[in-house]
Amino acid sequence: MGKWFDIESPLIQFLNKVADLMWLNILTLLCCIPIITVGASLTSAHYVALKLHRNEEGYITKDFFRSFKMNFKQSTAIWLIILLVLIVFSADFYIMNNVEEVKIPTALQVVIMAIAILFLFMVLWVFAVQAKFVNTVTKTIKNAFALSVIQIPRTILMVILYVLPYVLCIFSLRLFPIILVLGISVPVYVSAMLYNKMFKKLEDKILERLEGENTAEDGGEPLEEDKIFSDKPILEDTEKD
Repeated sequence: MGKWFDIESPLIQFLNKVADLMWLNILTLLCCIPIITVGASLTSAHYVALKLHRNEEGYITKDFFRSFKMNFKQSTAIWLIILLVLIVFSADFYIMNNVEEVKIPTALQVVIMAIAILFLFMVLWVFAVQAKFVNTVTKTIKNAFALSVIQIPRTILMVILYVLPYVLCIFSLRLFPIILVLGISVPVYVSAMLYNKMFKKLEDKILERLEGENTAEDGGEPLEEDKIFSDKPILEDTEKD
């Protein structure tokens, strides 16, 4: 019985992980409240979740706010772009379903739906990419879109992960307390498990290329700690798993 409660036992390790995810979920929710900080909060959630999965974690709170500060400006810019596009799509869907005076051709409705789905696929990846790779806002969005398409099986699994907690909540309100403390962090953590191997390959390729460039050119800029710089589209550095 004593082995079950040993600090290195699988049970205690699992409970510690659950506790970490609960606290990560609370931090993410609290930092999403101002709305404008949603992007930085989700980026920090991915940053910490990936470290948790890789067993690189130090302190959840310290790592979360370190990433929050490091990524705030760019994550906020990405989030505001996403918010603007979501407002446009919401207006389109409202018009299609509620404004009888405006007749939108069926073919155009299908196109709008397809674009909306592809956009949501990109959103699932963009904050994970922002959390790990240094790039411009435009290239980060392009990279996230490229990954969402070439990694479509993972993208579909991520969609299920993010939607499932709220579907379960609809069928049973008793699950709401659990979803409240794990509904964001668990999907983010499992998503990190899905993209970890592929991200690691990308990191190795980018670092290998940068080491060669820095060897050829003395005085190269140091890499930002825990982030990988890439001034090229990720599509050029990856291959379909």
